[in-house]
Amino acid sequence: MMVPVNDIPLKDNPPDGPAAGGAPLRVALLGCGHVGSQVARLLTESADDLAARVGRPLRLVGVGVRHLQAERPGVDPALITDRVDELVAQADLVVEVIGGIEPARRLILSAMDQGAAVVTANKALLAAHGPELHAAAARAGVDFYFEAAVAGAIPIVRPLRESLAGDEVLTVMGIVNGTTNYILDKMTADRLSFGQALAQAQELGFAEADPTADIEGYDAAAKASILASLAFHTEIAGDQVHREGISAITAEDVAAAASWGHVIKLLAVARLIDQGEQRVSVRVHPAMVPQSHPLAAVRGAHNAIWVEARHSGELMFSGPGAGGEPTAAAVLGDMVTVARHRAQGSAGPIWRPYTRRPVAPMAAAETRYYVSLLVQDAAGVLAKVAAVFARHGVSILAVRQTQLEGQVGRANLGVMTHVAQDAAVQETLAELRAVPQVVSGRIRHLRVEGH
Repeated sequence: MMVPVNDIPLKDNPPDGPAAGGAPLRVALLGCGHVGSQVARLLTESADDLAARVGRPLRLVGVGVRHLQAERPGVDPALITDRVDELVAQADLVVEVIGGIEPARRLILSAMDQGAAVVTANKALLAAHGPELHAAAARAGVDFYFEAAVAGAIPIVRPLRESLAGDEVLTVMGIVNGTTNYILDKMTADRLSFGQALAQAQELGFAEADPTADIEGYDAAAKASILASLAFHTEIAGDQVHREGISAITAEDVAAAASWGHVIKLLAVARLIDQGEQRVSVRVHPAMVPQSHPLAAVRGAHNAIWVEARHSGELMFSGPGAGGEPTAAAVLGDMVTVARHRAQGSAGPIWRPYTRRPVAPMAAAETRYYVSLLVQDAAGVLAKVAAVFARHGVSILAVRQTQLEGQVGRANLGVMTHVAQDAAVQETLAELRAVPQVVSGRIRHLRVEGH
C-alpha cells in the first residue's frame, strides 16, 4: 500500500512499538536509483505477501530524492519528495539506498534518534562510520540491518552476526566485487586483455564509466572492513584494509596462473593471525587461487564468500553480488526481519565490538607467493636465486624454468613458495632486484590463497 508523502499526518512522538489494531508500518525510502527503484517496485508488487510474513502491512509513504525532475519509471510520482527530513520524521522504518557518506549518515542518525529502525545498503558509510551508527542504534534501541551492503543477494552478514555467534571464525575470504570478477574471468576464459575485458564490462553495465572504485579495490576494501568487523567482533575501518587493484594484471599473469593450475581473482581476505595476541589481517588484492578451490569456479559477475570457523568448518556462500533486483531482494529481506521485530515491539541483536583486536600491518600477513623472474640463462643462477630466498627465510615449494622464444641467454624462472610472511617476501624481491647479473628484467609476484 502506498500514500503520497504530502498526505502523511504529522506525529507528535516517534514510533515506540506496534501500533494498535495492526496499523500499517510506515516505510520511508531514501534514494530512487537503480536499487531504490527496485525496492519500491518489489515492495508494491509483494505487498500482500510481505504483510502476511510480517503480520502487519508495510506502507511506502514516500521516496526521498535530491532532484524532483528526474524520470523514475515504475515509481508513483506522488510518492517522490525532496522534503527528506520530514519524510524521515514520519517513518517507522527507514530504508537508505542513497549511497555515499552525506546526507546518508545524517539522515540515518536522525531516523534512529526519532525511534525508527533502519535498513541500508551503504557499504561506504558502514566502512567509514560503522561504529558510530551501531552505537546510535544501541542507544535508541532500534534495529540497524545492512545485509545488502556486502554482497547483494548473498546472505553473509546475518550468518556472521548471528548464525556463527557461537563459533570462532578464523578466516573470511571472498570475491566481493562482480566487476573485477567479470574482467578476470574474461581474461581467463576468452583470453582478453585487461582493457578489452574492462570495455566489455562497461558495455554490459557491469562497470561504471569511471571504474576506479571497482578495479582499484576500493569497493572490495569497504566490504572487507564490514566482514572483518563482524567476523572478529572488532572495529575495522575501510582505510585500515590493505588494498591493491587489478589494473596491473596482464595476460601473461593469467597464463602463468593457468600453467600452475590456478586462476586469478580479486580477493578480500580477513584472517585471524598470531594466536596469542590475535591480531586481524585484512587485505584486498589479486591472488592466484587453485582450480580445486570453490572460489576458483565463480564465474562472470557473481560473488562468493568462503568462511572457515573453528567448529563449523568450511562454509561457502555464493550468488549474484550486485544488480538492482538482487540487492533490492536483500534489502526487502532485512525489511521483513525489522518489521517483524517492530510489530512485536522488540528489536534484534545489536552488534558490539567486544574484542578490540588490533589490525595487523600488511607486512605481518602470511600466505604463499608466486614469483616470476627474467634471469640470465647461465650455470649457477638458480642457486643464487634460491640463496636469496633462503637468506630471508622464504622456503621454496617448486621452481619452473622456461626458455624464452627468441631471447638467447635469458629464461623465465617461476618460483612457488611455501607460506611466508609478506615482509620477508618483499625483502627477498628487493634483494633480487639489486642483482642485475642474475635478474635481467622485471620481477612480478602474486599472492596465492586457498592453498
